[in-house]
Amino acid sequence: MRRGLPALLATGLTLAALLLSGTPAGASAAPDHRYGAAPPVRPAPHTVVLDGARLRQASIDLHRGDKALRATLADLTAQADGWLGQGPWSVMDKPQTPPGGDKHDYLSQAPYWWPTQPRTADNPWGCPYVQKDGVRNPDVDTITDHDGRGRMFSAVYTLSLAWYYTGRAAYAEHAALLLRTWFTDPATRMNPNLDHGQIIPCKTDGRAIGIIDFSQEFTSVLDATAVLDTGAPGWSRADHAAMRSWYSDFAAWLGGSFAADEANADNNHGTFFDMQLAALQLATGHPDLARATVTAAKTERIDPQIAADGGLPQELARTRSYHYTTFDLVALTRLADIGEHVGVHLWSYTNPAGGSIKKAVDFLLPAATGQAAWPYPELEFQRFAASDVVRAAADAGDRTAEAAVRHLEAPPGGDLWPLRPAPEQLDPISG
Repeated sequence: MRRGLPALLATGLTLAALLLSGTPAGASAAPDHRYGAAPPVRPAPHTVVLDGARLRQASIDLHRGDKALRATLADLTAQADGWLGQGPWSVMDKPQTPPGGDKHDYLSQAPYWWPTQPRTADNPWGCPYVQKDGVRNPDVDTITDHDGRGRMFSAVYTLSLAWYYTGRAAYAEHAALLLRTWFTDPATRMNPNLDHGQIIPCKTDGRAIGIIDFSQEFTSVLDATAVLDTGAPGWSRADHAAMRSWYSDFAAWLGGSFAADEANADNNHGTFFDMQLAALQLATGHPDLARATVTAAKTERIDPQIAADGGLPQELARTRSYHYTTFDLVALTRLADIGEHVGVHLWSYTNPAGGSIKKAVDFLLPAATGQAAWPYPELEFQRFAASDVVRAAADAGDRTAEAAVRHLEAPPGGDLWPLRPAPEQLDPISG
């Protein structure tokens, strides 16, 4: 039956009021006893990996009292609370000055390279250095940029999401402080380059391979700033503009000659490079460039890396083969998520050998579900490392992965997937 014009107008005014108030139609604004009245539902953020509409729907479901999401929110806010008293971090904190002479440059040391000689006055580094794959040299921690960067990335991501779902101002304000300190405050900012990433003493003052220090997690920062852009307290238009400028400068640096070796890498380094570049292109307003980067990944990444059975031969040859297989799959699955934003469907692509991202995830399932031992070299097997990539494949329509979800091991701190549905590297990253 057709409704009359007065009824339609009344309905329209009601919906408009709900949208302006931030409360979705049909949602109850039951108070969150921890944070007071439930915050308004925020707009869907313009994220580059995460699905902004999905975040907004999760927020609506929280308002409606979804008990499972409430439990996940408790895990998320527990992590966010832990970050409130930490930081800010800055590249200016390190005791060393990078080889280029500017302390604002990021500096890190190759984690798997070790001295071979005793340290002496004439040879203070113990050179020459040799590589021990998968075995981390603790000396790298004397340079604080790598650790500070990792903590800042994780803190900003967690705090921003916690603010989005709770409305608690302290979360957003601390995330904003961390971002300004590392990226935009003239006294403490990092220059937008990685010229001195993963140095090897007495061998090189910086390597393109050091770009992995950023690319493995930097897309989380891009999504965090998109979340803050939805109206976070303590986050201004000037903050948005300053970060956007840093992103543009960094993307331009990635297009230079120094980064070429990393762009051409045919293992996880190349995949992470593409993931970071595509995300930056999308975040800085160039979806056409992001589309081209993701499309090229079919032949440049999926074709050479994934075998017919789904194995990743180059990662399986490592001393930490499970870790590096899940590591590469984090990049592949996040790249696929970026592709969904620009109309490129990597999840449905099968290479000429018969390999695909879904098949690569399925390759992990016996070990990821505890049904079988991992049959390849692994110095530190942690079953939960694969949990997020399995969840990603399940969401993408992989029924085998979907059936495996209930058998996955939750990572320390809880399973945040329902509120943070994008794959993260869940076990520690060595470098």
